[in-house]
Amino acid sequence: MARPLRFRFAPGRWDESRVRRDVFEPLDSNLGATMRAPAHAPPDGYEARRFDMENGDIALLAWTDDHAYWLGNTETPSSLWRTDKEGFDEAPFSISRWAQRELIDELFEESPWLKPYPHLSWFFLPVFLSKDGRKTTREFFYDHAAGFPDATREEALSFYERLFATGALDEYREVMAGKLGTSEYFDRIRMTAAMGEFDVAHLLTEAGYDITPEIEVTTGHSIDFRVDDARTGGALVEVTRPLPPNRRSVSNPVAAIRDTAQTKTSGQGQLAEHGGGVTLFVDCSSFPDDDWAAIMGEKPDVRHRPAVVFRLRPSGDVEGYAKGSVPVDLPWLS
Repeated sequence: MARPLRFRFAPGRWDESRVRRDVFEPLDSNLGATMRAPAHAPPDGYEARRFDMENGDIALLAWTDDHAYWLGNTETPSSLWRTDKEGFDEAPFSISRWAQRELIDELFEESPWLKPYPHLSWFFLPVFLSKDGRKTTREFFYDHAAGFPDATREEALSFYERLFATGALDEYREVMAGKLGTSEYFDRIRMTAAMGEFDVAHLLTEAGYDITPEIEVTTGHSIDFRVDDARTGGALVEVTRPLPPNRRSVSNPVAAIRDTAQTKTSGQGQLAEHGGGVTLFVDCSSFPDDDWAAIMGEKPDVRHRPAVVFRLRPSGDVEGYAKGSVPVDLPWLS
């Protein structure tokens, strides 16, 4: 499975003849390629070309006389194999901004239904145009409402657009967008589970907290978030998102949430070896009304404390309950 889109930095002397010999000709020979000027002017001091392959792949190359930046969702020419990779935030800002303008244009041309959601499109750009995941990730949003079982595509995407418009996760785009995955094989369960982390990010930022994703702890695991402000002192939060009973081998919604929480708290789970101090958020946003009503009627323990069990709707409405002493203040908790 390829990773989200990243640049390759290639030092050395580059000119038009080398670009044609070492980049265009191999691509054209293997895939059938067209080389042309990009739609957007490259940064000052750079020349650039865009490569369109007959199979729908694209690539960009910008160069000066002593280095080049390559970015593409196609095969990498052998002349660029042993080069360092850089994320969008690691490459020079001017290069990154230019390349993303080109890619956003491509994304909106291929998937015009994303145009009303520019912040979401920008955030997930590294996976929406990745080599392996560009079809499956867009399918997840287009056909499956980003994991909300009872919402339209427009409702779901508008909700996440509001989250990304806040900029709260911009600094962590590469790691967070990558959670959606870049597999060519569609996996609704995995992608829906990944969106649980964005649901919790929404709840925490709406409550006024600063969050940092992917916190490494001494057990060798990573915890999903650290929640920072004077009230929490850096509380740790782990997220799980259970499947509703009709999609798993359990008979009722209470068993569903307990079963999923147990994967985090037993054996080699993130919480099993941590020795406490982590709040578990159980995202039941995939549950239909009847199942959720049963959970709220019983408010069962999930074999870990502190814990927050909640269901979020694309309207922003949220309902849930807490077990144990939760270190964050969420006014909707019962």
